[in-house]
Amino acid sequence: MDTMLAGRFHLDSKKFAVEEVPVPVPGPGEVLVEVKAAGVCLSDVHLLDGSLVPLFATSDTVTVGHEVAGVVHTLGPDLKRGLTVGTRVTLEAGKTCGQCVGCVRTRPCTQIRTAGIDYDGGWAQYTIAREDTLVPIPDNLPFDQAAIIPDAVSTPYAAVVTTAGVRPAQSVGIWGVGGVGAHNVRLARLAGAAPIIAVDPLPSARERALEFGADYALDPAADDFADQVRAATGGRGLDFAFDCAGVPAVREQAASVLGLGGSLILVGISPRPLTITEGLTFNYMMKQVRGHYGGSPESVTELVRLAEVGRLDLAPSITAHIPLADAADAVHRLENKIGDPIRLILVP
Repeated sequence: MDTMLAGRFHLDSKKFAVEEVPVPVPGPGEVLVEVKAAGVCLSDVHLLDGSLVPLFATSDTVTVGHEVAGVVHTLGPDLKRGLTVGTRVTLEAGKTCGQCVGCVRTRPCTQIRTAGIDYDGGWAQYTIAREDTLVPIPDNLPFDQAAIIPDAVSTPYAAVVTTAGVRPAQSVGIWGVGGVGAHNVRLARLAGAAPIIAVDPLPSARERALEFGADYALDPAADDFADQVRAATGGRGLDFAFDCAGVPAVREQAASVLGLGGSLILVGISPRPLTITEGLTFNYMMKQVRGHYGGSPESVTELVRLAEVGRLDLAPSITAHIPLADAADAVHRLENKIGDPIRLILVP
């Protein structure tokens, strides 16, 4: 076992290819993980199309992929957590810089490095992981479902639970019910939000949102859209509007249907400038805009626990399994919404 396949993105030429590369060797505090499943995320698409630029890249080539699950294969030196070969794990989607003295990863950090963007990720047969980024998973949690927890599920989970702090019976609107938004619907329901209004231009996405627990699924282009939101919320407007699409038009529409003290939560990546054209009423109604990115330090562990006890079934989130060698095809399918995927899974 000297070489392996890996999906590599060359930052200088902007070229992506599945290549044969040396199997990495774990250093102090690290382990080598045999990858069993890796999710394909819209962030990966944005990396490859150049709209997402690594902030902390240390090399001109990176192995893509930040949603990864597998088995501990080789232990590096100086481990402190008592990990053993064969342990089933999922990998947190990022890691701290490791430079802060006494960092306990319980406070917001602006120095988080993202796997598959700033350092090598898991679109590979094997990947290196720092031991503090590993989360053990139970035998009853399949690798494909475990792989998507660190981003596709933990990002909207933290948006709902931490950034918004949704309480039971609060009204929620979710714009864009694809990979992140579909889970936002499920997690808002888990938190007790009511009503939950899913908003998406695709009829298939709206139908899926209803299956995932939305009370209403609306077409944003409907002439009476605002009236429908008012009717669904008893005239009060939304307590929270989650933008899972990252589109300026979404933010304008979402902000306009917020109720008194309502908050617009920007989930994930918003590549274009943020603008709210609403005037005095925005201030008069005491509306807010909050940014949200990624999961909280405890979100992956909590979600694994919820999945383990059957409170959260992620099987419906897995759209298809694709060989690692065909990673470029998976990116094409997601980028063009072929089959309206929630999550495509690469299998080495």
